[in-house]
Amino acid sequence: MQTVQQALKERILIIDGAMGTMIQRHKLEEADYRGTRFKDWHSDVKGNNDLLSITQPEIIIAIHLQYLNAGADIIETNTFSSTSIAQADYDMQSLAYELNVASAKCAKEAVKQSGKTAWIAGAIGPLNKTLSLSPDVNNPGFRAVTFDEVAASYTEQIKGLVDGGVDIILIETIFDTLNAKAAIYATKNYFRNNNLPELPIMISGTITDASGRTLSGQTLEAFYTSIAHANPLSVGLNCALGAQEMRPHIEELSQIANCFTSAYPNAGLPNAFGEYDEQPHETAHIIQEWAANGWLNIVGGCCGTTPDHIKHIADEVKKFKARELPVLEEVI
Repeated sequence: MQTVQQALKERILIIDGAMGTMIQRHKLEEADYRGTRFKDWHSDVKGNNDLLSITQPEIIIAIHLQYLNAGADIIETNTFSSTSIAQADYDMQSLAYELNVASAKCAKEAVKQSGKTAWIAGAIGPLNKTLSLSPDVNNPGFRAVTFDEVAASYTEQIKGLVDGGVDIILIETIFDTLNAKAAIYATKNYFRNNNLPELPIMISGTITDASGRTLSGQTLEAFYTSIAHANPLSVGLNCALGAQEMRPHIEELSQIANCFTSAYPNAGLPNAFGEYDEQPHETAHIIQEWAANGWLNIVGGCCGTTPDHIKHIADEVKKFKARELPVLEEVI
């Protein structure tokens, strides 16, 4: 099988679209999330989408399959919140490792059923606690969590993803670069300490508004500089913005990154009801220009995107060559 690095040199690869958007279509109730195993759980679990990899694996496999059939080369595991820190909201922190193994296996089963060549990216989300920002407006120096606690939580997640059989580690939706650094640290340490060959790392940040900064205040160039030491397979942007709003940032990133670039925007900006109205052909039309300009190596969708969006994007970008890595001048 061709490596993802080899494939990226030949063509633009397609990453999948939103998992949450597709889960919402099933209109699941509390009992559906609980399944039989957690029917007597002491707190509500509706909304814990990652739990469905254990209680409703057939739904997760089917969603992965839809994205694979739409043209995805890379599918993300259903593990955006599968850390002990995030799962504490449901008092399910003890399940973190199992959730990651189960989600990786769902993705593997989908690839097997599709008969396609595809890579599984172990999705590592940003956490619901940050290292750079205080949750207490009256105490700006307060932190709800420490770097070591974040790194330990991510280490457990990485172990589950690797044991489940992922091909790539994807640190995504980064709005606090210090959290991302803890994830990078945990990833590098895990492979080093266990004498395992390091899996490729994809890193994807989030520009939260028109100022072109992350939530913790970094410009795109500062963000890239902060994580470049990880020697990532790719650096990119996802979430927060639609393709129209993300465009200038993708152009900038394509010029400064000495690795592959990725982009998976939302289906436009949310409407008054928090829903996404941008149609598949509209998203694909905007992204086609990015590909034509040579800005892309990996592209797909985030919130609000569906297999239809991914199919339209895949059909549009396959006409264009992948972005060539720039030759950057050495600063002495």
